[in-house]
Amino acid sequence: MQSRQVIPEVKPVEIITIEKPAPVYHPPFPNEIQFNPVEWKVLTPETMDVYLTELRSGEVAPQAWYGLTSKGYENLSGNMADIKRYLRQLLSIVQYYRELDESLSEVVPTEKPKQ
Repeated sequence: MQSRQVIPEVKPVEIITIEKPAPVYHPPFPNEIQFNPVEWKVLTPETMDVYLTELRSGEVAPQAWYGLTSKGYENLSGNMADIKRYLRQLLSIVQYYRELDESLSEVVPTEKPKQ
């Protein structure tokens, strides 16, 4: 006797692809810069003579002095302005991408697979 093979009924498989962007981490902005006060003194020959006289008499402590030429001060000022410009541009780029990510997350609906 010949055995008869039973072929089970095959149901088609439904494949569903759901595209969902990965969540984007947005680190918090760093704390704002808190500058310490800087005391500026303008040294002229007269003020330097007063300092030297007070130093010799022991009224003031010895200090190291740093100086800038007018051109050096202009360069320092220009450098600080360039740093501020760079930071403003960088923050605007970060803000652009954050807004873009928020708008994309509103457009992409969350889909559930069909059963």
